Amino acid sequence: MSKLTDRISYLQGLAEGMKLNPEKDAHKLILNILEVLGEVGESFEALAESHGELSDYVESIDEDLADLEADLYDDEDEDAAEDDEEEFESTIEYECPHCGAMIDIDPDDVDFDEETKCPECGKDLFPELPEGAEEEPDEAEDEDGDE
Repeated sequence: MSKLTDRISYLQGLAEGMKLNPEKDAHKLILNILEVLGEVGESFEALAESHGELSDYVESIDEDLADLEADLYDDEDEDAAEDDEEEFESTIEYECPHCGAMIDIDPDDVDFDEETKCPECGKDLFPELPEGAEEEPDEAEDEDGDE
């Protein structure tokens, strides 16, 4: 029992020991106050018990939510790591325009503004095209032949 219900029980015991007469108005008032006080104490105990149950329930929901969040964010972290690995694994197979050697190039490692040399022939892999020569030679021939 809580301290409050103990005190209410003590007051009710005192009233019984005093042998209050329920026929007298003053005694009747005190007895009714003690009766209501007893009901308030019981309600308070029931409320405290319900609060404890709710607290336990909320705590279990919180733990479940934490587990769910951990699973969800761990999966996202793993997916992000796999995506990062895929990005790092992506290479382009490129044919040297001078010697025809097939070279695997990681686009993240190549600076297209600087000269990149072919490991086979040592010539520039990405030579600058003269102005107006942006089309492929095969396409230019097709256009000339159609005219």
